[in-house]
Amino acid sequence: MMPDLAVVAGASGGIGRAIAARLQDDGYRVVALSRRRPDGWPAGEWIEADVLDETALAAAAARLRETGVVTRIIVASGLLHGSGIAPEKSMRAMSLESLTTLFAVNAAGPALVAKHLLPLTPRDRPGLFAALSARVGSIGDNRLGGWYAYRASKAALNMLIRTLAIEHRRTRPSGVCVALHPGTVETALSEPFRSGVPAEKLFSPAQAAEALLAVMDRLGPEANGGFYAWDGAPIPW
Repeated sequence: MMPDLAVVAGASGGIGRAIAARLQDDGYRVVALSRRRPDGWPAGEWIEADVLDETALAAAAARLRETGVVTRIIVASGLLHGSGIAPEKSMRAMSLESLTTLFAVNAAGPALVAKHLLPLTPRDRPGLFAALSARVGSIGDNRLGGWYAYRASKAALNMLIRTLAIEHRRTRPSGVCVALHPGTVETALSEPFRSGVPAEKLFSPAQAAEALLAVMDRLGPEANGGFYAWDGAPIPW
């Protein structure tokens, strides 16, 4: 019998690496999917792939199909700032480069992972696909404005997850596709923006991984297509 697998895309990042490690501790066989091998991760349990490279994702899917049954897929990749890219304080700071780059990484990337890996999940028992979104991607919760490209890219991700969930349910009635908000986590992504965050609301990657996996463990088919925070509370679209 082929073993059950958990796949973590973006496993070389802070949250992704912590989720992969926690899943291992929980007894899963975990395959890391990332551009570079996570620190200390076994080479045999890592597949080199960029979430924007469909050739690499198709090859990863073929390898996984021969390895086991994929019952969990977690996409932890994401981009908020980088060379020439920073959250916009006003519309004057918007640029085509920032918009297209963040839409590609934050929305298209997870959608392409789903395209290639969701067909590997079982039809006759539960499987889960979760992508890390962000509360700032909620249209209903947007009270401060700003951060145009990041907000919009995460809102686009949420719509993609919702749409994937509808199609996924047709062939896998026990399957779950969700968007998850990890809170503010001590990673390179949040580092420039953590000042003023209360200590009790600033999580280590290990704390975020524990909380997110606890939420995933509680989600049944009725949660399919939902958007949830690290504590399990639903977030408005």
